Amino acid sequence: MSVVKSAIKQAFPIWDKHPNLVYLDSAATTHKPKVVIDRMSQFYLEQYATVHRAVYGLSVQATAFVEEVRKQVADFIKAQHVEEIVFTKGTTDAIHLVKQTLSCSWKKGDEVIITEGE
Repeated sequence: MSVVKSAIKQAFPIWDKHPNLVYLDSAATTHKPKVVIDRMSQFYLEQYATVHRAVYGLSVQATAFVEEVRKQVADFIKAQHVEEIVFTKGTTDAIHLVKQTLSCSWKKGDEVIITEGE
């Protein structure tokens, strides 16, 4: 088991600086493997543009890239439709989006139960 953990940790640069880190806050912020950091950096340095809001070349390319990633995620999680994949800024943003969507169907007397921390 420790061999598998070591191989996985090697992909994440955070453990180079903090080898004994036990990170349990992934709902708020997740660490990324080097390959993801490198690809994100490449996108920001070379391809970053408005997505779904413009028609200039770089924007069209960025939009195509995001849509390809959406398809890959849909395939990975076996979604029935690509449109089921919605990218958000993070967990809190996603929860608010779900709340806004569901609240359209709430009726008087419905209750929302949340944790004390929320």
